[in-house]
Amino acid sequence: MSVTSPKDAPGRGSEAVDPAAFTALVAPLRRELHAHCYRMLGSTHDADDALQEALLRAWRGLPGFAGRGSLRSWLYTVATRTCLDLVAGRRRRALPVDLGPASERAVPDNRPADHIAWLGPYPDADLAAGPAAPDVRYERREAVELAFVAALQHLPGNQRAALLLFDVLGFSAAEIAAMMHTSTTSVNSALARARRMVAERVPAASQQRTLRTLDDARLREIVTGYATALENGDADALIALLTEDVTWSMPPMPQWYRGLAAVMDFARQAPLTRCGSWRHLPTSANGQPAVASYLRRGATGPYLPWSINVLTLRGARIAEITSFLEVTHFPAFGLPDALPPTRGAGRHVVAPPGIA
Repeated sequence: MSVTSPKDAPGRGSEAVDPAAFTALVAPLRRELHAHCYRMLGSTHDADDALQEALLRAWRGLPGFAGRGSLRSWLYTVATRTCLDLVAGRRRRALPVDLGPASERAVPDNRPADHIAWLGPYPDADLAAGPAAPDVRYERREAVELAFVAALQHLPGNQRAALLLFDVLGFSAAEIAAMMHTSTTSVNSALARARRMVAERVPAASQQRTLRTLDDARLREIVTGYATALENGDADALIALLTEDVTWSMPPMPQWYRGLAAVMDFARQAPLTRCGSWRHLPTSANGQPAVASYLRRGATGPYLPWSINVLTLRGARIAEITSFLEVTHFPAFGLPDALPPTRGAGRHVVAPPGIA
């Protein structure tokens, strides 16, 4: 992303600021600022827009900043206010589990719910840690985990911002009050309410803690086993990887499934038998292991992007599968836009409408 040039956005003395110099100045902070925007907004695409707007605002306001205070603090102020403006005018982002009870059987006529603002996955491969106070509550990768980001979406904007700025980024209550044009008392009150709500929705053991108990070889076995089970249509192999209370959701499809019986009924009705021929690539999303699924409908031709499947683990088993079906997620992960056919790879079965 390049900073808009003066001729594109004149005013407020921005003509005196060299766009190239400003881009170089903010470059070390861009990745963590983008992650902050994602946490606030629950969408990589919204985070792209918010960061673009925030950097444009910052560039325009740079002459007024004139080095007063920390550049990082000032940029977070601009980014947070930009996100709060967007939060105020948009619906909160959700996952299917937020909208209603689980389905007990596979839903064959499942259709996308395009009227819902869906939470999206986050490509975290090069997520920068950045500086933070030693007493922050959440590691940076913990703070992009699906459960945490989904919980944030239930908070009002001011509580969301206070929690992230204090518990993730390490700003003081006084600094946050100045950023948000409010009092320290109001920040502390918002922070307390936000912590209570998040504690009710986020598991005590983060995915980062779970992943630290698994060695790399075991983690590869889980990810490879999931992909191979789907490619081979192997229900028994998939069952062996799942917890008894596993959930599977597929935004933008509103239906979701809980428990081994319901999840496997869906799996047998759709991805294991009737969707088409699968190929997969391992990736990482939201600080969690993930698998990119590519689907081929016919007997020949390339495999095309289908879903980013984020795996939530409990111990060495998969407790949640969140399959983000929008192919628009793929570019942000640097994934190829197609996979070539490979002799003997995958299966081919024609899927009925609405299943996949």
